[in-house]
Amino acid sequence: MPNYDYDDAAKTVAFIKNFTDEQLETAIISGSGLGDIVDAIEDKKFLDPEKFPVWPRSTAPGHSGKIITGKIHGQNVIMLQGRVHFYEGHSMKAVTFPTRVIAMLGVKNFIATNASGAINKNFSAGDVIAVRDHINFMGTNPLIGENDERWNARFPDMSNAYNREMLKILENMGLKTGVYISFTGPSFETPAEIKMAEIMGADLAGMSTVPEVIVANSMGLKVAVLSCVANMAAGINPDAALTGEEVLDNMKKISEKLAKIIVDFVGRLD
Repeated sequence: MPNYDYDDAAKTVAFIKNFTDEQLETAIISGSGLGDIVDAIEDKKFLDPEKFPVWPRSTAPGHSGKIITGKIHGQNVIMLQGRVHFYEGHSMKAVTFPTRVIAMLGVKNFIATNASGAINKNFSAGDVIAVRDHINFMGTNPLIGENDERWNARFPDMSNAYNREMLKILENMGLKTGVYISFTGPSFETPAEIKMAEIMGADLAGMSTVPEVIVANSMGLKVAVLSCVANMAAGINPDAALTGEEVLDNMKKISEKLAKIIVDFVGRLD
């Protein structure tokens, strides 16, 4: 059983570097059903995570687990076609292990995507929202436990977790912004929980991303998150039942739109 510690990450980093001579600059993590972004990558190389020395395996629908390197607008990128989730039974160390590896590869820009339910009634299914802040309602933190100073300081600052310069670019591209709250899942939230989240200032609800953002921020990455609204959150439309199938179906419809946004965004990064 892997420890998902620094030594495990170092082994995986060394393995990946055998397959790419380029210095990777930007990482893209795709959420549920959003894997079509890979079509925008040029000079693609597909890496098989099954052969990595250490790598957590995703069991969530819509997360293929494939890893691709290549170029977007001439910039060297690595894309993770899906992620692992806390609700799958993985430890937080496993959930954030890919983020650790990405940072140790020397990547500077970290772009994550996810599917969410809209709490803000000004949002609707099909919207792509730039996350400007989050509320961690998962009841834990990926930095809990013995700290390894080779990775991050004991108490990293989260004031600029969502990079302001990157957020400004996304706003200039016409995207709305919002606050994302992360629950553990896998059950969808109750209407009362969504009402609580609304009072707390959340615009979007989901079951991922926040642990990755905490670790990426702690390791000095510039972070941007694009949240794709799959549906209205529980209780917003009282007669609407929420299903995982609906989320995946709606994400497939958004995937092409999201890919265009990401290609444009990467082209604007310094």
